Amino acid sequence: MQHAAARLLSPPLRRSLAVAFRPVHARAFTVLALESSADDTCAAVVTSDRKVLSNVVISQQAFLEEYGGIHPFIALHAHQRNMPGAVQRALREANMSVNDVDGIAFTLGPGIPGCLSVCGNAARSLAAALNKPLVGVHHMQAHALTPLLTSPPSERPQFPFLTILVSGGHTLLLLATSPKSFRILATSLDESIGNAYDKVARLLGIPFAGTSAGAALERFCASAPLDAPEIRMPSPMRGRLAFSYTGLHSTVERYLDTQRSVLDERARLGLARSFQKAAVAQLEEKLVLGMRLCRRQDVRVRALVVSGGVASNQYLRERLRVCLDTESPDEWIPLNFPPPSLCTDNAVMIGWASMERFLSGETDDYSIESRPKWSLEDLEVPAPPSSSLESSNKA
Repeated sequence: MQHAAARLLSPPLRRSLAVAFRPVHARAFTVLALESSADDTCAAVVTSDRKVLSNVVISQQAFLEEYGGIHPFIALHAHQRNMPGAVQRALREANMSVNDVDGIAFTLGPGIPGCLSVCGNAARSLAAALNKPLVGVHHMQAHALTPLLTSPPSERPQFPFLTILVSGGHTLLLLATSPKSFRILATSLDESIGNAYDKVARLLGIPFAGTSAGAALERFCASAPLDAPEIRMPSPMRGRLAFSYTGLHSTVERYLDTQRSVLDERARLGLARSFQKAAVAQLEEKLVLGMRLCRRQDVRVRALVVSGGVASNQYLRERLRVCLDTESPDEWIPLNFPPPSLCTDNAVMIGWASMERFLSGETDDYSIESRPKWSLEDLEVPAPPSSSLESSNKA
Protein backbone atom coordinates (compact mmCIF):
# COMPACT_ATOMS: atom_id res chain seq x y z
CA MET A 1 0.00 0.00 0.00
CA GLN A 2 2.79 2.42 0.89
CA HIS A 3 4.63 1.70 -2.36
CA ALA A 4 1.43 2.20 -4.34
CA ALA A 5 0.85 5.56 -2.63
CA ALA A 6 4.44 6.62 -3.30
CA ARG A 7 3.98 5.96 -7.01
CA LEU A 8 1.18 8.54 -7.05
CA LEU A 9 3.64 11.28 -6.07
CA SER A 10 5.56 13.23 -8.70
CA PRO A 11 9.28 12.33 -9.11
CA PRO A 12 10.51 15.70 -7.71
CA LEU A 13 8.30 15.31 -4.64
CA ARG A 14 9.47 11.73 -4.11
CA ARG A 15 13.08 12.88 -4.27
CA SER A 16 12.39 15.72 -1.81
CA LEU A 17 10.73 13.36 0.66
CA ALA A 18 13.56 10.86 0.29
CA VAL A 19 16.12 13.52 1.20
CA ALA A 20 14.03 14.93 4.05
CA PHE A 21 13.54 11.56 5.72
CA ARG A 22 16.96 10.09 4.99
CA PRO A 23 18.86 9.19 8.20
CA VAL A 24 21.09 12.07 9.32
CA HIS A 25 24.20 9.89 9.38
CA ALA A 26 23.63 8.91 5.72
CA ARG A 27 23.67 12.45 4.40
CA ALA A 28 27.01 14.12 3.72
CA PHE A 29 27.55 17.75 4.72
CA THR A 30 28.06 19.84 1.57
CA VAL A 31 30.21 22.99 1.44
CA LEU A 32 30.43 25.68 -1.23
CA ALA A 33 33.96 27.13 -0.92
CA LEU A 34 35.39 30.34 -2.41
CA GLU A 35 39.02 31.45 -2.85
CA SER A 36 40.51 34.67 -4.29
CA SER A 37 43.55 35.43 -2.12
CA ALA A 38 45.93 36.08 -5.02
CA ASP A 39 45.59 35.59 -8.78
CA ASP A 40 43.10 32.73 -9.28
CA THR A 41 39.33 33.00 -8.85
CA CYS A 42 38.13 29.70 -7.41
CA ALA A 43 34.90 28.03 -6.36
CA ALA A 44 34.25 24.39 -5.45
CA VAL A 45 31.72 22.08 -3.86
CA VAL A 46 33.02 19.37 -1.52
CA THR A 47 31.36 16.96 0.88
CA SER A 48 32.15 15.54 4.29
CA ASP A 49 32.54 12.07 2.75
CA ARG A 50 35.57 13.31 0.76
CA LYS A 51 33.87 13.87 -2.58
CA VAL A 52 34.85 16.76 -4.83
CA LEU A 53 31.66 17.60 -6.71
CA SER A 54 33.19 20.52 -8.61
CA ASN A 55 36.42 22.49 -8.80
CA VAL A 56 36.46 25.73 -10.80
CA VAL A 57 39.67 27.73 -11.21
CA ILE A 58 39.69 30.83 -13.41
CA SER A 59 43.30 31.86 -14.00
CA GLN A 60 44.63 35.35 -14.56
CA GLN A 61 47.63 34.02 -16.49
CA ALA A 62 47.27 36.48 -19.38
CA PHE A 63 47.49 39.40 -16.93
CA LEU A 64 50.47 37.83 -15.11
CA GLU A 65 52.48 37.63 -18.31
CA GLU A 66 51.48 41.14 -19.40
CA TYR A 67 52.36 42.80 -16.07
CA GLY A 68 55.26 40.54 -15.08
CA GLY A 69 53.49 39.16 -12.02
CA ILE A 70 50.44 39.82 -9.87
CA HIS A 71 49.14 43.38 -10.20
CA PRO A 72 46.85 43.89 -7.14
CA PHE A 73 44.49 46.36 -8.84
CA ILE A 74 44.16 44.26 -11.99
CA ALA A 75 43.74 41.08 -9.92
CA LEU A 76 41.02 42.67 -7.79
CA HIS A 77 38.92 43.66 -10.79
CA ALA A 78 39.44 40.29 -12.47
CA HIS A 79 38.16 38.56 -9.32
CA GLN A 80 35.12 40.83 -9.25
CA ARG A 81 34.32 39.90 -12.85
CA ASN A 82 35.02 36.19 -12.44
CA MET A 83 33.60 35.26 -9.03
CA PRO A 84 29.87 35.21 -9.96
CA GLY A 85 30.56 32.96 -12.93
CA ALA A 86 32.86 30.71 -10.88
CA VAL A 87 30.14 30.18 -8.26
CA GLN A 88 27.54 29.49 -10.93
CA ARG A 89 29.80 26.97 -12.67
CA ALA A 90 30.71 25.21 -9.42
CA LEU A 91 27.05 24.70 -8.54
CA ARG A 92 26.11 23.65 -12.07
CA GLU A 93 28.95 21.09 -12.28
CA ALA A 94 27.95 19.76 -8.84
CA ASN A 95 24.38 19.40 -10.20
CA MET A 96 22.87 21.33 -7.30
CA SER A 97 21.39 24.70 -6.44
CA VAL A 98 22.79 27.07 -3.86
CA ASN A 99 19.89 26.17 -1.57
CA ASP A 100 21.19 22.59 -1.44
CA VAL A 101 24.49 23.71 0.10
CA ASP A 102 24.84 23.17 3.85
CA GLY A 103 27.60 25.73 4.52
CA ILE A 104 29.73 28.44 2.88
CA ALA A 105 33.52 28.55 3.34
CA PHE A 106 36.02 31.14 2.11
CA THR A 107 39.64 32.19 2.43
CA LEU A 108 39.86 34.53 5.42
CA GLY A 109 43.60 35.13 4.97
CA PRO A 110 46.46 35.63 4.49
CA GLY A 111 46.61 37.21 1.05
CA ILE A 112 46.30 40.43 -0.95
CA PRO A 113 43.75 42.61 0.91
CA GLY A 114 41.63 43.63 -2.06
CA CYS A 115 41.62 40.14 -3.52
CA LEU A 116 40.58 38.60 -0.21
CA SER A 117 37.64 40.99 -0.03
CA VAL A 118 36.08 39.46 -3.15
CA CYS A 119 35.68 35.91 -1.85
CA GLY A 120 34.94 37.30 1.63
CA ASN A 121 32.14 39.59 0.50
CA ALA A 122 30.65 36.91 -1.74
CA ALA A 123 30.72 34.26 0.99
CA ARG A 124 29.31 36.53 3.71
CA SER A 125 26.50 37.76 1.45
CA LEU A 126 25.53 34.26 0.31
CA ALA A 127 25.61 32.84 3.84
CA ALA A 128 23.56 35.70 5.28
CA ALA A 129 20.99 35.68 2.48
CA LEU A 130 20.53 31.92 2.65
CA ASN A 131 20.85 31.66 6.45
CA LYS A 132 23.73 29.19 6.05
CA PRO A 133 26.65 28.70 8.47
CA LEU A 134 29.92 30.40 7.51
CA VAL A 135 33.57 29.44 8.08
CA GLY A 136 36.66 31.52 7.22
CA VAL A 137 39.76 29.42 6.47
CA HIS A 138 43.50 30.05 6.81
CA HIS A 139 44.95 29.73 3.30
CA MET A 140 48.17 27.97 4.36
CA GLN A 141 46.35 25.60 6.70
CA ALA A 142 44.24 24.55 3.72
CA HIS A 143 47.37 23.83 1.65
CA ALA A 144 48.87 21.77 4.50
CA LEU A 145 45.74 19.67 5.01
CA THR A 146 45.02 18.92 1.33
CA PRO A 147 46.78 15.50 1.35
CA LEU A 148 44.42 14.40 4.14
CA LEU A 149 41.66 14.74 1.53
CA THR A 150 43.44 13.48 -1.58
CA SER A 151 45.52 10.56 -0.27
CA PRO A 152 44.10 7.01 0.00
CA PRO A 153 43.25 6.01 3.60
CA SER A 154 46.41 3.92 4.00
CA GLU A 155 48.62 6.79 2.78
CA ARG A 156 47.16 9.76 4.63
CA PRO A 157 49.83 11.59 6.64
CA GLN A 158 49.69 10.98 10.37
CA PHE A 159 50.37 13.69 12.95
CA PRO A 160 52.90 14.94 13.82
CA PHE A 161 54.27 15.64 10.37
CA LEU A 162 56.54 18.22 8.79
CA THR A 163 55.11 20.32 6.01
CA ILE A 164 56.83 22.51 3.44
CA LEU A 165 54.61 25.21 1.93
CA VAL A 166 56.14 26.69 -1.19
CA SER A 167 54.31 29.23 -3.33
CA GLY A 168 54.57 32.68 -4.86
CA GLY A 169 53.85 34.25 -1.48
CA HIS A 170 55.29 31.83 1.07
CA THR A 171 58.23 29.59 1.89
CA LEU A 172 57.56 27.79 5.18
CA LEU A 173 58.79 24.73 7.04
CA LEU A 174 56.22 23.75 9.67
CA LEU A 175 55.64 21.10 12.28
CA ALA A 176 51.96 20.10 12.28
CA THR A 177 50.74 18.36 15.43
CA SER A 178 46.99 18.61 14.70
CA PRO A 179 44.74 20.15 12.01
CA LYS A 180 44.80 23.43 13.96
CA SER A 181 48.25 23.38 15.57
CA PHE A 182 51.29 24.44 13.55
CA ARG A 183 54.74 25.50 14.67
CA ILE A 184 56.85 27.55 12.26
CA LEU A 185 60.38 26.11 12.08
CA ALA A 186 61.62 28.28 9.20
CA THR A 187 60.30 31.03 6.97
CA SER A 188 61.77 33.34 4.33
CA LEU A 189 63.58 36.46 5.50
CA ASP A 190 63.01 38.15 2.15
CA GLU A 191 61.18 36.79 -0.89
CA SER A 192 59.52 33.44 -1.46
CA ILE A 193 60.87 30.63 -3.60
CA GLY A 194 57.92 31.02 -5.98
CA ASN A 195 58.58 34.72 -6.44
CA ALA A 196 62.26 34.01 -7.15
CA TYR A 197 61.31 31.38 -9.75
CA ASP A 198 59.04 33.90 -11.46
CA LYS A 199 61.69 36.64 -11.50
CA VAL A 200 64.40 34.36 -12.92
CA ALA A 201 62.03 33.09 -15.63
CA ARG A 202 61.37 36.68 -16.68
CA LEU A 203 65.06 37.62 -16.54
CA LEU A 204 65.88 34.74 -18.87
CA GLY A 205 63.02 35.59 -21.20
CA ILE A 206 61.43 32.14 -20.92
CA PRO A 207 58.00 32.08 -22.63
CA PHE A 208 55.17 31.28 -20.23
CA ALA A 209 53.25 29.36 -22.94
CA GLY A 210 50.02 29.48 -20.97
CA THR A 211 51.55 28.39 -17.66
CA SER A 212 53.00 30.24 -14.68
CA ALA A 213 56.50 31.69 -14.92
CA GLY A 214 57.79 29.14 -12.42
CA ALA A 215 56.30 26.23 -14.35
CA ALA A 216 57.82 27.64 -17.55
CA LEU A 217 61.26 27.71 -15.93
CA GLU A 218 60.91 24.10 -14.76
CA ARG A 219 59.88 23.02 -18.25
CA PHE A 220 62.84 24.91 -19.74
CA CYS A 221 65.27 23.22 -17.29
CA ALA A 222 64.02 19.79 -18.35
CA SER A 223 64.67 20.46 -22.03
CA ALA A 224 67.75 19.40 -24.05
CA PRO A 225 70.72 19.68 -24.39
CA LEU A 226 71.85 17.91 -21.23
CA ASP A 227 75.42 19.32 -21.17
CA ALA A 228 74.55 22.96 -20.47
CA PRO A 229 77.24 24.69 -18.33
CA GLU A 230 76.23 25.70 -14.81
CA ILE A 231 77.40 28.72 -12.80
CA ARG A 232 78.26 28.96 -9.12
CA MET A 233 75.29 29.98 -6.94
CA PRO A 234 75.31 31.13 -3.28
CA SER A 235 74.04 29.04 -0.33
CA PRO A 236 72.13 31.61 1.79
CA MET A 237 71.54 31.07 5.52
CA ARG A 238 73.75 27.99 5.62
CA GLY A 239 73.19 26.10 8.87
CA ARG A 240 70.24 28.30 9.93
CA LEU A 241 66.55 27.50 10.02
CA ALA A 242 65.65 30.37 7.69
CA PHE A 243 65.13 30.78 3.95
CA SER A 244 66.45 33.52 1.69
CA TYR A 245 65.88 33.65 -2.06
CA THR A 246 66.71 37.23 -2.98
CA GLY A 247 70.41 36.36 -3.32
CA LEU A 248 69.73 33.60 -5.85
CA HIS A 249 67.70 35.67 -8.28
CA SER A 250 70.12 38.61 -7.77
CA THR A 251 73.02 36.33 -8.76
CA VAL A 252 71.25 35.51 -12.00
CA GLU A 253 70.57 39.21 -12.60
CA ARG A 254 74.20 40.21 -11.97
CA TYR A 255 75.48 37.43 -14.20
CA LEU A 256 73.29 38.64 -17.05
CA ASP A 257 74.49 42.23 -16.50
CA THR A 258 78.14 41.17 -16.87
CA GLN A 259 77.59 39.44 -20.21
CA ARG A 260 78.48 41.65 -23.13
CA SER A 261 76.64 39.53 -25.65
CA VAL A 262 73.22 37.94 -25.66
CA LEU A 263 73.30 34.47 -24.12
CA ASP A 264 72.64 31.59 -26.45
CA GLU A 265 70.09 28.88 -25.62
CA ARG A 266 72.68 26.58 -24.06
CA ALA A 267 74.00 29.28 -21.70
CA ARG A 268 70.48 30.30 -20.67
CA LEU A 269 69.65 26.68 -19.95
CA GLY A 270 72.74 26.31 -17.75
CA LEU A 271 71.83 29.46 -15.84
CA ALA A 272 68.25 28.30 -15.30
CA ARG A 273 69.38 24.89 -14.07
CA SER A 274 71.93 26.45 -11.74
CA PHE A 275 69.23 28.54 -10.15
CA GLN A 276 66.75 25.66 -9.79
CA LYS A 277 69.37 23.38 -8.29
CA ALA A 278 70.34 26.01 -5.69
CA ALA A 279 66.72 26.92 -4.91
CA VAL A 280 65.73 23.32 -4.19
CA ALA A 281 69.01 22.59 -2.37
CA GLN A 282 68.07 25.26 0.14
CA LEU A 283 64.78 23.45 0.82
CA GLU A 284 66.71 20.21 1.28
CA GLU A 285 69.12 21.74 3.77
CA LYS A 286 66.38 23.33 5.88
CA LEU A 287 64.40 20.09 5.85
CA VAL A 288 67.40 18.25 7.27
CA LEU A 289 67.85 20.91 9.96
CA GLY A 290 64.15 20.66 10.83
CA MET A 291 64.26 16.87 11.10
CA ARG A 292 67.28 17.03 13.38
CA LEU A 293 65.60 19.64 15.58
CA CYS A 294 62.55 17.39 15.92
CA ARG A 295 64.75 14.45 16.91
CA ARG A 296 66.49 16.52 19.58
CA GLN A 297 63.07 17.44 20.98
CA ASP A 298 61.89 13.79 20.91
CA VAL A 299 59.32 14.46 18.19
CA ARG A 300 58.93 11.53 15.83
CA VAL A 301 58.17 12.92 12.37
CA ARG A 302 55.73 10.55 10.69
CA ALA A 303 55.49 12.15 7.25
CA LEU A 304 56.47 15.11 5.08
CA VAL A 305 53.69 17.04 3.34
CA VAL A 306 54.64 19.43 0.54
CA SER A 307 52.06 21.77 -0.98
CA GLY A 308 51.67 25.15 -2.65
CA GLY A 309 52.16 26.04 -6.29
CA VAL A 310 55.87 25.15 -6.40
CA ALA A 311 55.08 21.66 -5.03
CA SER A 312 54.10 20.59 -8.54
CA ASN A 313 57.77 20.92 -9.59
CA GLN A 314 59.00 17.40 -10.45
CA TYR A 315 62.67 18.15 -9.76
CA LEU A 316 61.73 19.36 -6.27
CA ARG A 317 59.71 16.18 -5.66
CA GLU A 318 62.60 13.94 -6.68
CA ARG A 319 65.17 15.79 -4.58
CA LEU A 320 63.03 15.81 -1.41
CA ARG A 321 62.53 12.03 -1.67
CA VAL A 322 66.30 11.58 -1.89
CA CYS A 323 66.77 13.98 1.02
CA LEU A 324 64.39 12.05 3.27
CA ASP A 325 65.97 8.71 2.43
CA THR A 326 69.46 10.04 3.08
CA GLU A 327 68.62 11.68 6.40
CA SER A 328 66.43 8.81 7.64
CA PRO A 329 67.95 5.60 6.18
CA ASP A 330 66.56 3.32 8.91
CA GLU A 331 62.98 4.59 8.97
CA TRP A 332 61.06 5.28 5.79
CA ILE A 333 59.22 8.62 5.99
CA PRO A 334 56.24 9.01 3.65
CA LEU A 335 56.31 11.98 1.27
CA ASN A 336 52.87 13.38 0.44
CA PHE A 337 51.95 15.77 -2.36
CA PRO A 338 48.48 16.85 -3.48
CA PRO A 339 47.70 16.17 -7.15
CA PRO A 340 49.30 18.91 -9.30
CA SER A 341 45.86 20.45 -9.94
CA LEU A 342 45.42 20.97 -6.18
CA CYS A 343 48.95 22.25 -5.52
CA THR A 344 48.15 25.71 -6.80
CA ASP A 345 45.42 27.84 -5.22
CA ASN A 346 41.99 26.25 -5.36
CA ALA A 347 38.72 26.24 -3.42
CA VAL A 348 38.65 22.47 -2.86
CA MET A 349 41.30 22.80 -0.15
CA ILE A 350 39.34 25.66 1.45
CA GLY A 351 36.19 23.57 1.63
CA TRP A 352 38.03 20.58 3.03
CA ALA A 353 39.86 22.64 5.69
CA SER A 354 36.53 24.09 6.81
CA MET A 355 34.79 20.74 7.23
CA GLU A 356 35.83 19.91 10.80
CA ARG A 357 34.62 23.28 12.06
CA PHE A 358 31.28 22.96 10.27
CA LEU A 359 30.69 19.49 11.69
CA SER A 360 31.59 20.61 15.21
CA GLY A 361 29.45 23.76 15.01
CA GLU A 362 32.40 26.19 15.31
CA THR A 363 31.23 28.64 12.68
CA ASP A 364 31.98 32.33 12.19
CA ASP A 365 29.82 35.42 12.50
CA TYR A 366 28.72 37.02 9.21
CA SER A 367 30.62 40.19 10.17
CA ILE A 368 34.04 38.49 10.36
CA GLU A 369 36.68 40.49 8.47
CA SER A 370 39.53 39.31 6.26
CA ARG A 371 43.00 38.87 7.77
CA PRO A 372 45.60 39.73 5.09
CA LYS A 373 48.40 39.09 7.61
CA TRP A 374 47.82 35.97 9.68
CA SER A 375 50.46 33.63 11.07
CA LEU A 376 49.69 29.92 11.14
CA GLU A 377 50.84 29.90 14.74
CA ASP A 378 47.90 32.22 15.51
CA LEU A 379 45.38 29.93 13.85
CA GLU A 380 43.43 29.33 17.04
CA VAL A 381 43.53 32.98 18.13
CA PRO A 382 40.14 34.59 17.36
CA ALA A 383 40.04 37.57 15.02
CA PRO A 384 39.74 40.97 16.73
CA PRO A 385 36.29 42.59 16.66
CA SER A 386 35.49 44.92 13.81
CA SER A 387 35.79 48.01 16.02
CA SER A 388 39.37 47.05 16.94
CA LEU A 389 40.29 46.65 13.30
CA GLU A 390 38.79 50.00 12.42
CA SER A 391 40.60 51.77 15.25
CA SER A 392 43.93 50.16 14.34
CA ASN A 393 43.46 51.21 10.69
CA LYS A 394 42.81 54.77 11.77
CA ALA A 395 45.92 54.72 13.93
